[in-house]
Parts: sequence; structure tokens; C-alpha cells
Amino acid sequence: MGVSEGFVRFDKVDKTYDGSVLVVAGLDLEVRRGEFLTLLGPSGSGKTTTLMMLAGFETPTRGVITLEGKDITRVPPHKRGLGMVFQNYALFPHMTVAENLAFPLEVRGVPKAVIREKVARALAMVRLPQLGDRLPSQLSGGQQQRVALARALVFEPVLVLMDEPLGALDKQLREHMQYEIKQLHDQLGVTVVYVTHDQSEALTMSDRIAVFHEGRIQQIADPRTIYEHPDTAFVAQFIGENNRLEGTVERVADGMASVVVADGSKVIAEAGPGVAAGHRVLVSLRPERLRLNQPNGSAANNFSGRVLEVIYHGDHLRVRLNALGRDDFIVKAPVIGGEGLTVGSEVSISWREVDGRALPL
Repeated sequence: MGVSEGFVRFDKVDKTYDGSVLVVAGLDLEVRRGEFLTLLGPSGSGKTTTLMMLAGFETPTRGVITLEGKDITRVPPHKRGLGMVFQNYALFPHMTVAENLAFPLEVRGVPKAVIREKVARALAMVRLPQLGDRLPSQLSGGQQQRVALARALVFEPVLVLMDEPLGALDKQLREHMQYEIKQLHDQLGVTVVYVTHDQSEALTMSDRIAVFHEGRIQQIADPRTIYEHPDTAFVAQFIGENNRLEGTVERVADGMASVVVADGSKVIAEAGPGVAAGHRVLVSLRPERLRLNQPNGSAANNFSGRVLEVIYHGDHLRVRLNALGRDDFIVKAPVIGGEGLTVGSEVSISWREVDGRALPL
């Protein structure tokens, strides 16, 4: 299936509730047909308001929203033809599972025989073929969320919106449902706009992630780019764990910045957008990219540190060091080979220059 630009467009969209504070500011966003786009950010960043404007439950203060080239800025929600999945499931408690699924088809005037066929197909799709006669109260949380998902997909909408749909589930079930939803998306080819504050969920499920902060998109890109090459200090800090070294850029050459950090050490890192000599920057280093006691002649960064804490996480060791003027320097080390890491021991730390990112403060 070909992916085209501009299936959904936000053009210079603002939203304010009090006339002074912009909850969403100057939003320009394109959603591609068939993609899984996640709106990610902390509480109050504007991501849910953006989704609610797309759904029609909120109206922009300024700007235009289009779907397939048609202006839907002031079209009521029930006329947009969108599927919606919420955290609280929003199932009708007095209706059976099958009746819940039939409802969006009935209001669209679909013939009864077609409804039966589509409901059966939707239940099979979410692996609940035998539960059509049950009430929502007789289902587990995970089953209810599957029904809510099936109801959003049963009338074959062009666009499905999901607002923190897995937030009420326990960790193991949430992770399982992430893969299920992603597989359904791949299978059906439907366009999904998904809201979450959970970074790992966004990385797992998305084709692209739009990171929101204070009503604006800080960066929009595929998960690997967002994680490996953040454009701003906020994105670097919000997505995953990282070590943050503040310093001053001494020089920039061939896309690499030489940064003098707090203890006087010189760190080489990839230069983020707009970074130049004399700038104050934050150097972001992912803990899993760092190597302990593995001297590496090709690594531009080689330093020493002292072990302050070692925590066993099953699949890795989380080692806290005193290094580069900080006592909260974290390295994720393999369990195999990490047996000799003891509190108080001196270690060497190394990483490649491309594994650090210097970003404007």
C-alpha cells in the first residue's frame, strides 16, 4: 500500500481555553495515510488536546484541520467517521459484546445480515470469537480493551484515534496488547493516531513519533531517529534514560563537537542542530552505549570512574559511577563479564563519538 503525505493536516492550529495560555501553539502536522503516528509527551504538553481536536470534541481557536483534503475543523464528531478507543473502554454496560460491536453499524444503517458478518469478523480479529453474548462486566480488562478496539474497527473507518488505550492494564498485559495493536495495524493498513506518555510504548508501536512539549512539537521522526538522534535537550531527556553532561563547545568540525564539561574533561559528540563554538550544550549519552573496562582505541572518549552502586536487573547490570564530575553517571553493562564490578573499584569508560549528542541548552 502506498503511503501518501497529508492524509490528515493541521495547519497553524492554536488552542486556548482561557484566551491567554496556548495549550497547542502554531501546530503544523501531517499524518500519512496508513501510518501509525504517536503523539508523545508529558501531561499538559498538548498531545491529548490535539487528538480531541482531530476527533471533533474540541474546536481549534485558530487554524484548519483537513482529512483527505476536506476541511473538518468544525464538522461534528459523529460526521467525521472516525474510530475511537479510550483508556476507560467506553463500552455500553447494558449491551452484550456483540451488541456493542453492532451499534456503530446500526447507526450507519447497515443491513442486519451484513452486521452479523462484520461483528463475527471483528470478534475473530481480536481473538474473542466465543464471547459475543457476554456483558462487558463479565470480561477482564484486557478483553474489554479488545472489544473496544474491535468496535473502533468494525465499521472500517479511514482513521482510528486512540487515547492512552492501555493505561488501565497491568505491565505484562499492556506490553502484550502493544504488539497485538501493532499487528492489527499492519494487517488492516488503517491510519492510527495514538496518544501516550509512555516512551517505551511509543518506541514499540509507532511508524513515527511526534514529541510534544508546552503545546509544540519538538521533533517528529521514526522511533530510531528520535531515540538515537534527538534534536533538542527536552527530547533527549524525555525519551529513555540518558546521562546529561553540561558543557561549553570548544569547536565543531565535520559534524562533531568538542565539549569541555564541568570537571574540565573534553568530550567529543555529534553536534545537534545549530550547535556552534562557544555554545552551552547538554551532551546526551545513552547508558547502554557506554563500555566498562573494554579499552577501545577507536573510541574518541576514554575516561575513568569509580563504582558507587551495582544493581542487578536480570538482563543487565545498572552501574552508577562517579565520573566526569558527576556521581550519577549510569552505565548499563552486560551481566556476563560484569561479575568483577564491585563498589569502590576503579573502571575505565569508553564510547564512540557518534554515541553522544551535543544539544543546545
